[in-house]
Amino acid sequence: MSTPHLDSQSNLKTIILDGGRLMEIRRRLQNDNDDVLNKAFAILKKKADDWLTQGPWSVMEKTKAPPSGDMHDYTSQAPYWWPSPGPDGNPYVQRDGERNPEVLNYTDRVNVEKVFASSSALGLAWFYSGNEAYAEHAADIIRTWFISPQTRMNPNLNHAQLIPFANTGRHIGIIDFSQWYTTLLDIAVILNSGSLSGTSAASWTAEDMDEFREWNREFLSWLTESDFGRAERAEKNNHGSFASMLVSAIALFVDNKQLVQQEAANIQHDINETINADGALPEELRRTRSWHYSNFTLLALTRLAMVAEKAGVDLWHYRGPQGQGIFKAIEYLLPAATGAAAWASKDIHFERYAAADIIRTAADAGHKASQLAISTIELPPEGDLWPLRPAPEQLEPVKVKLEQLEK
Repeated sequence: MSTPHLDSQSNLKTIILDGGRLMEIRRRLQNDNDDVLNKAFAILKKKADDWLTQGPWSVMEKTKAPPSGDMHDYTSQAPYWWPSPGPDGNPYVQRDGERNPEVLNYTDRVNVEKVFASSSALGLAWFYSGNEAYAEHAADIIRTWFISPQTRMNPNLNHAQLIPFANTGRHIGIIDFSQWYTTLLDIAVILNSGSLSGTSAASWTAEDMDEFREWNREFLSWLTESDFGRAERAEKNNHGSFASMLVSAIALFVDNKQLVQQEAANIQHDINETINADGALPEELRRTRSWHYSNFTLLALTRLAMVAEKAGVDLWHYRGPQGQGIFKAIEYLLPAATGAAAWASKDIHFERYAAADIIRTAADAGHKASQLAISTIELPPEGDLWPLRPAPEQLEPVKVKLEQLEK
């Protein structure tokens, strides 16, 4: 059984989440009659119970081989690219915001998002309840996708978001992982820490944790040294922000705080270039889903700020030469997020609740305007897990969107 992964204050050394806050939430859930926490736990438990009968999943399940021929290589197809009229569909053309159901030919992206969502629900449910069945299945899911030699994914994204006839993968495919993967890092830490008994999950061993850290060291090397990794980090939009967040979170997970500090310094230059003086994100406003992508970028930046704090860097209060910053960008969204004004830019599927986690995270970081907005934001319609995992999360998993295409 592995030893608890605790810091000097006996808090969980989580990557995004606040470990001490999680422990306090657990204490309150067990000892206080808190209706908000009880309601959130009922939602979480239902999700975890549903996942108990599903998975594990593996990159080996896809029926179409990657361009490399190695089934251990993660592979996905670009969602917004469609075949041209003709017998073979060559060339593929972009239709921004419209998902091509053909992407289901590669199952890896759908399956890996099930890995992320299931392990999150199961790991948290174990932490709050002590039910070892949750931890056992979460551990099996993580071990199958990342550790077991027969089923593990190779630690690269060389074939992510490929476009047929055009390439065998693209650097922007790194977004497949950077949206959700960092949540799984927190779950691994939680499984390695302690449930109600104060001991780690019996099914997640010290060897599992060591091997998962080693997988992440290799993945981090690929992210920072490969052409794809460097190109993705150089993007001046949501892709660059998510790449920086992904690198920072993995770096913290493998105890490389110097790299976290380096990424925090780099993102300050990006903020100067990508956020206008009024807080607008021009690269995202030109998209067909401008509201979604504006919130999407801020999801990455707020999570990055939470990681940077653990390495001693305050990104929350950074201000560029024209006042650019994370808080300023959130203020640009607040009128639409609170319903005080309509969103002025195009969005083909506007969902006001997409801003909920971002605003609550900023409020926790001391942003006064966000604190004042809390009572007027719209919460996710399928249930709010914020009280149990207070951090911004991507609320539109691709697995849901793609499965809807099959109907």
